[in-house]
Parts: sequence; structure tokens; C-alpha cells
Amino acid sequence: MKKSTIAIIAVLAILLIIIIGVASSYNGVVGLSEEVDNKFATIDTMLQRRADLIPNLVNTVKGYTNQEQSVIDSVTEARAKLSGATTVADKANADQELTNALNNLLVVVENYPDLKSSENFINLQDELAGTENRIATARKDYNDAVKEYNSKIKRFPTNIISGMFGFEEKEYFQATEGSEEVPTVDFNEA
Repeated sequence: MKKSTIAIIAVLAILLIIIIGVASSYNGVVGLSEEVDNKFATIDTMLQRRADLIPNLVNTVKGYTNQEQSVIDSVTEARAKLSGATTVADKANADQELTNALNNLLVVVENYPDLKSSENFINLQDELAGTENRIATARKDYNDAVKEYNSKIKRFPTNIISGMFGFEEKEYFQATEGSEEVPTVDFNEA
């Protein structure tokens, strides 16, 4: 065999190895990106489930309360903001606002013993609590997927492939500033 034929075969083998490596890296990043999108869709589904439960909860509370309209309105407004949010950051902010509004609503409920003992209210509250737990789990799963994806696109040599094909970092689902503080509700203020 001629030296030129051996050299061509060697060059083709090296090119084939490079192509396989690039394809493998690309497919790995695509898979992780899809996993992040899937986890975000799960959060979105859980947030929608919670948003769907809220009108029933609000209507149940309305049946027992008359003077708490501002609290009920804040829950309704926060739900509308969550439904209209499109980005991860917007959804996180709207989710936090809705959580605060629901906390305020549950504080109001404390003033109505008949409402607290209503079977319909108790069932809605249980469903909402279960949904909140699923949302927390979905957020953690999403953030874990984002961490894995972001790490992958930053590591060598995948960072070269990521840059070539335009893969960018994904946003974490984070609580908004001040969300660690428990909202205070004071009905004694005039």
C-alpha cells in the first residue's frame, strides 16, 4: 500500500473520530436541554393546577366572608399574573406573589371557624397543599436539570460545541427577593 493511501485513511479516520465526538457532544447537550424544558413544563403544569384550584377556594371563602374583599382580589390578581407569565423569572415572581396572596387568604380564614370546618374548604385546602408539595418537587427537579445542563455546556470540549451551535445557559427557578419573609396581615389597621 502506498504511503499516500495510508495518510488519506489516517486523515479520514481522524475526521471520523472528530465527527463522532462532535455529534455525541451535540446530542448530549440537546438531550439535557430537552430535559430542562420537560422539567419546566412540569412546573408549568403544577402551577396551572394550583391556579385552577384557586377560583374554587376563593368562591368558598367568599361564601363565608364579606369584608375581606381586598384579600380575595389580591389572590385573583396574582393568579392572573401567573397565568400571563411567560419567562422563568416572570413565573417565579408571579408564583411568589400568588403564594403570598394565598398565605394572606389563609390568615383571613382563621377568623371564620365555620369556614375552617367546611368539608369543601378542607378538601380544597388539602388539594392545594398537595399541589404545593408537587410544585416544590418540580422546582427542585427543574433546577437539578438546569444545573446538569449548564455544567455540561461549560465543560471542555462541550463548551466549544455549545458555542458553535448557540446553546446558552438556562435560568434557575428562584424565589424572588424578600420571599423568605413571612407576610404580615393586620386587620386592626384602619
